[in-house]
Amino acid sequence: MLSKLEQAVDAWGGASKLIDQWLESRRQLLVSYCQLAGLPPYQNEQRTLPDEQTIKQFCGLLMDYASAGHFEVYDQVAAACDTNGAQSRKLAEELIPKINLCTDVALDFNDRYTNGLSDEQLVSLDQDLSKLGQAMEERFALEDQMLETIYIHHPETQAS
Repeated sequence: MLSKLEQAVDAWGGASKLIDQWLESRRQLLVSYCQLAGLPPYQNEQRTLPDEQTIKQFCGLLMDYASAGHFEVYDQVAAACDTNGAQSRKLAEELIPKINLCTDVALDFNDRYTNGLSDEQLVSLDQDLSKLGQAMEERFALEDQMLETIYIHHPETQAS
C-alpha cells in the first residue's frame, strides 16, 4: 500500500493543496496501520498487543481520512466530473458507492475499538485489522481511479 501511495504522490502531488494534504493524511494513516498491525518495517519483536491509546490514535487518523475524502475531496472531484462531462460523471457515480462500502468497514472498526477494549476484542484485533487493511487498499485504488480521471484524462481541470 505504501508503494502505491508513492505512485499516487508522483502522479497527483502538487495538483492542489487539498490533494497534497489528503495524500499526506493517507501516508500517516498507512504508517499508523503498519505500526498497529506490526507489519514491516514496524514488526513488534516482543509480540505484544497494542495498547488502547495506540488503537484510539489510529482510529482518529482513520476517521479524519475518511471524513476528508467524503466531505472535502469527493466534492471537488464531483464538481470536476460535472465540468468534464458524462464519462467522468459516470465513473464518479460508479465509484462513490464502492468507496462508501469501504468506509462502512472503517466505521465498524472505529466503533468496535474506540469504546474500551475487552479480551474478546483483542483476540480478534488481527482479523479485524486484516479486514480493514483490505478495505483500505480497495478504497485507495478507487480513490486513485477518480483522481486519475480528473488529473490525467482532464488535465485542464485542477482542484484548488
